[in-house]
Amino acid sequence: MELSRRELLTRTGQAAAVATAASALTIGTAQATPGEGVRLTQGTNISVSRSRDGKWLAIDLVTAIWVLPAAGGVARKLTDELQDATLPSFGPGGQIAFQSYRDGNYHLYVIGLDGRGLKQLTSGKYDHREPAFSPDGTKIAFVSDRAGSYGVHVLDVATGRITQLTGVPDDAAAPQWSRDGKRIIFVTGTATVDVVSLEGTRERLVTAPAGAQLFGAAFGPGEQPSYTLMRPGQADLMLGTTAVVTGQDVFGFAPVWDGDSVLYTADGRIRSRANGSTKDIPFEATVPVKKVERHRTKNLSGGPVKGIASPVVSSDGTIAFRALNAIHLLKNGKTTKLTDGGYFDSDPDFSPDGTKLVYASDRTGVAQLWLRDLKTGEEKLYAPAPGAQTTPRFSPDGTKVAYVDQDGQVWVVDAAGRRQITPTLFQPGRPTWSKDGNTVALAAVKPFSRRFREGTSQILSVDLASGELRYTEPMPFRSIATRGDDGPVWSPDGKHIAFVVESVAYVVPVDAKGNFTGEPRQVTREVTDSLAWDGTDLVYLNNGRLRKSTLDGRTSTIRVNLNWRKPQAPERKIVHVGAYWDGEAESLRHNVDIVVQDGKVAEVRPHRGRADVDLSGVTAIPGLIDAHNHWHLRGRQWGARQGNVWLAYGITTVRSPGDPVYQMVETREALAAGTLTGPRFYATGEAVDGSRVYYNFMRPTLSKAQLDLELRRAHELGYDMIKTYVRLPVELQRAAVQRSKVPLSSHYLYPAANLGMDGMEHVGATNRLGYSHTVTRVGKAYQDVVSLFTASGMSMTPTLFHNRALFAEDKSLVTDERTRVLFPPWEYERYLADATSGGGTFSAAILKNWVEFALAVHRGGGLVICGTDAPLDAPATATHMNLRAMVKYGFTPREALITATRNPARWLGLPLGAIKQGAPADIAFVRGNPLQDIKAAADVQQVMVGGRLHAVDELLAPYRGQQVLSASAALEPLASAENKHWWHEPEWAEHVCCDH
Repeated sequence: MELSRRELLTRTGQAAAVATAASALTIGTAQATPGEGVRLTQGTNISVSRSRDGKWLAIDLVTAIWVLPAAGGVARKLTDELQDATLPSFGPGGQIAFQSYRDGNYHLYVIGLDGRGLKQLTSGKYDHREPAFSPDGTKIAFVSDRAGSYGVHVLDVATGRITQLTGVPDDAAAPQWSRDGKRIIFVTGTATVDVVSLEGTRERLVTAPAGAQLFGAAFGPGEQPSYTLMRPGQADLMLGTTAVVTGQDVFGFAPVWDGDSVLYTADGRIRSRANGSTKDIPFEATVPVKKVERHRTKNLSGGPVKGIASPVVSSDGTIAFRALNAIHLLKNGKTTKLTDGGYFDSDPDFSPDGTKLVYASDRTGVAQLWLRDLKTGEEKLYAPAPGAQTTPRFSPDGTKVAYVDQDGQVWVVDAAGRRQITPTLFQPGRPTWSKDGNTVALAAVKPFSRRFREGTSQILSVDLASGELRYTEPMPFRSIATRGDDGPVWSPDGKHIAFVVESVAYVVPVDAKGNFTGEPRQVTREVTDSLAWDGTDLVYLNNGRLRKSTLDGRTSTIRVNLNWRKPQAPERKIVHVGAYWDGEAESLRHNVDIVVQDGKVAEVRPHRGRADVDLSGVTAIPGLIDAHNHWHLRGRQWGARQGNVWLAYGITTVRSPGDPVYQMVETREALAAGTLTGPRFYATGEAVDGSRVYYNFMRPTLSKAQLDLELRRAHELGYDMIKTYVRLPVELQRAAVQRSKVPLSSHYLYPAANLGMDGMEHVGATNRLGYSHTVTRVGKAYQDVVSLFTASGMSMTPTLFHNRALFAEDKSLVTDERTRVLFPPWEYERYLADATSGGGTFSAAILKNWVEFALAVHRGGGLVICGTDAPLDAPATATHMNLRAMVKYGFTPREALITATRNPARWLGLPLGAIKQGAPADIAFVRGNPLQDIKAAADVQQVMVGGRLHAVDELLAPYRGQQVLSASAALEPLASAENKHWWHEPEWAEHVCCDH
């Protein structure tokens, strides 16, 4: 039975607390009316500008420009959804400048108050952002990364001439003019407020206090600097050193001053403050939405293996690859399993003479290099190291191996020891060697600026003689498709480098150091991944098929002849439990038998007779579902541990909205085939991104033609969903919805809610704006956001990263043996340090606001699904920390558990998340009553997936008491290992998940 909200709150004794917590979100919430859309009366992170005659206001609500009378009223929309327009600035004659992401880069536009005269002012492959009309209307100040970092520029409106006022190493944002039009105030980074004259004279006005950030600078009365001072959970509008507005969620955009009165946005509203009093300026805007139609995810049952990961070719044409959790060899049409699949063996590479194979295996507890003699079968460790050793590659003479460690550092090992050759890199690709062995190249990201993390994936070359590092674009403003196995790959004769750009293969002639000596030439015209050379031909993957192409484009298929099938379901079992929760009830039912047959729940009945499994001292609950994680973001480093840790904490299903495609498909097949231990795995490949990328598993997509290739890969490999990412423009996002046959999600709520998207990931994480229209910097959301979620039915996955603030009061999950044993040592050390510091920079105030946002959506009838973004947050333990945070700040334990059981099962369209007749037997057996104490949900004793029972001790056993290996000698690093660039940092160095 489903209780009403009033009944629920009355029974749980939380009515007063929740009413207070959720009131700011739910008061005035509009409902969708068929044919009329959703009426919005509040806006999250909106900015405002006032016309020169004082009669009109312009705001940016749900990524469009709207105008309304200065006294308030019904807003009129000026721009369409494809324009993706924000940050309006009034100029003369009712002209409004704004930034638009229409073509996949930010550019400046103007439009008239009447919606006519739309004109684009800037163009090109660089971003042009945050326009501000000068007082006389002849110029527009803006910021752009066109000079190598974000600097302040001025556009002459009449001539189009652009003048740069500040540049490298600036990180400028949001310029605004002085009243006389001679100076421009702006924020640098989020740490200072500076002013620059049109002649270039510069002065620093404000420096942020420790732990604070600055946003939205403007000139106030007497030319004093005005800005928003942001602290965790607090945002104040400042004038000089005085807080003019405090106790409100000030949005951090430049206020509009008129004498001592100020116009600004806060708490979801447009506000005017004068003479010590504040007045709201009401607005109303109506937007259309499409109601989500749920898809049904398909379960894999078997067939030809499509999960062929990281193929390589030997000098005699033998192919090695990873599939079904083992290394395989393909020779003369016959596929042979080479390793036993007991651990995580990956990324093989042949010695130049083809007699040996090097690969990474975590059989000693962490990924290390192993060398196998292919004639004798003898295996031995090859130059062990303290950390992980992944993606190895033999040098052309066979005396050295290059590999990447868990921090993204590239090393070269030989008989003498290990030598670091690069600084820490952000998710680099697999190394490749020049023919003379003097240069190592790999894919690495190079951002456009420090302010926004995205860039292009380029070829990074390391000269082992001089220690020089050199970045080379594969083509102007283009990225190597993914920084995984998509190149660069040097040809055996050293004359060419192959790589994938926009999902097809290119080959470019190079000299001995990898310098291009000609133009890249397209070789393939079909979806191309995971390049390897076979003499002068290319071997690659095409949507689960192994293919070969000559350099003149003649293609053929290489038969792998490898199949898989689901294992037979375990024998019928009767499990006696002291209590169980079916996933719906308000309370536990006691002393029952759960009858499991053919991997499903056949019956739940009062206990009688003798059971096959006596768990009379525990409570059975549906296995938990973590609906947002990335198995292979650090998959090679976690190895086989990862499946065990999910199960050990009672998580029986996980959903990944982004992973390296063939790593994902291989793991999905291995889990379904039972050759890898772990939960059910529903996933997608690389997210479909735009012109700039950050993570190594994003697909830079620049056209509808390329989008068709991406969608073809998704459909032929059977993706469970598709994620469109941060820099994909609205037009391509819409096309993805129209052309796709599976659910889609993104980081955006609108216009996604009108395009037919199925969900939004995070409360409001990484966004091309640099902030979110879904949640403010202090973690709050307003009526517009809650209404759009509840009216559209789009799912919301909160990923409550600030859950680590709870470490200040409870570290039990960190010190738990399951965490200590199953986390890789370096992961555990970082996790323990975070907990010991009480959560570090994570904010309980922001966490509270995030949870209240999710609670308003949940109780408004929206679909909230629990996810963590692991391993950016900790796998498995973060699921429970999310649940605990929900309960601490307003959810009942039952409501929190529903976000990790029934709700994500509904999103997947599968009968998971319940213990009832016919449901898959995915069950966590825990001590205590999680409906009363949410912490009991983590006290897992045993776990069942598809009727197969795992004891926690069994899951820990392979990693208990692992011996620390004696590492090979660490030699003096090359000069190229010195960190000279700010973007050279490990993937875990910053909590980039939480940027807005």
